[in-house]
Amino acid sequence: MTGHAIPMTDQLLNLFDYERAAQARVATPTWEYQAGGANDEVTLRANRAAWDELAIRFRTMIDVSTRSTATTILGAPVSMPIFVAPTAMQKLAHPDGECGMARATAQAGTLLVVSTTATTGLSEVAAEVPEAPKWFQVYVYSGREHTEALVREAAAAGYRALVLTVDTPVLGRRERDIRSGFTLPPGLEIKNAVDAGMGAVPTATGESSGLMRHFRGLHDPAITPRDIRWLREISGLPVVVKGIVRGDDARRAIDGGASAIIVSNHGGRQLDTAIATARALPEVVAAVNGAVEVYVDGGIRRGTDVLKALAMGARAVLLGRPVLWGLAMNGAAGAQHVLELLRDELDLAMALTGSPSLSDITPDLLAGARAG
Repeated sequence: MTGHAIPMTDQLLNLFDYERAAQARVATPTWEYQAGGANDEVTLRANRAAWDELAIRFRTMIDVSTRSTATTILGAPVSMPIFVAPTAMQKLAHPDGECGMARATAQAGTLLVVSTTATTGLSEVAAEVPEAPKWFQVYVYSGREHTEALVREAAAAGYRALVLTVDTPVLGRRERDIRSGFTLPPGLEIKNAVDAGMGAVPTATGESSGLMRHFRGLHDPAITPRDIRWLREISGLPVVVKGIVRGDDARRAIDGGASAIIVSNHGGRQLDTAIATARALPEVVAAVNGAVEVYVDGGIRRGTDVLKALAMGARAVLLGRPVLWGLAMNGAAGAQHVLELLRDELDLAMALTGSPSLSDITPDLLAGARAG
């Protein structure tokens, strides 16, 4: 691992340590926004529990003296099958914000997905580490000319793919945010919306957070598979569809022109009691049947979770909240450390399951798992 400025006395040995440390450091409304889910947060908890419930049937008597976690994600070489999910408003966690996350991801040798709802403009993030692979996550605005302008800017800035989020026709009811009156503090803005002339995040009311009012005012609830092809045509970029938990939806996305699928329930932040992503993954993998790459997010906190996802047919996993915890603790270096901790845990899990390469992580490693 590369050197970090994190003191060893902090004992940040795993992602759960980072979670506890970040909660003590981050302002309460920001923490509630980043940590919370929809309604009763059943899906938020289920995402984590579903990975724990999968048991590993490890192999023995295999030479694992040499191992590699390297792979490709949509053709981009990466050091691990782990990349950074689009997470909003990263300057809430640390002044480094999205530019710090770009440096962290590049140093860890993996890929960053930059959110539409970022506190830094997409071209500025792209310029931070120009050579590192980045994708741009797209929310489609009701004023589609604004989305088109952003997408064309992303293509010109060197982003290699678009990630269309389809599980958010409207924003889920996040009661923690309503109770805390969450809105962006003075000095921060959703830069892409402001640059597009769409205004700042409004203040909260007694019934809605500032972010809920922002979505209601700007976002288009009429997303269909036709929009996948539209985004491809105006950008010339592959489109990854994020927010799929069903096999039939995965096939519809592919038929619409999707180049990859992300199995996701938005981290439990949209429809509460929705299926956990670890449970949804096998059906999607089976439906896709190798036509495109499949990725998964939601509740991944250990290297064994990554191994389980790959055993069920995922090409890679996305990490959301934990990299924000790293950012909160030590800026870019903290986020990098989180990624490298998870990579090291995956490497250990590979050694202990008789898997010297990622291709050796096969469905038979899981007890009772269905895989395509």
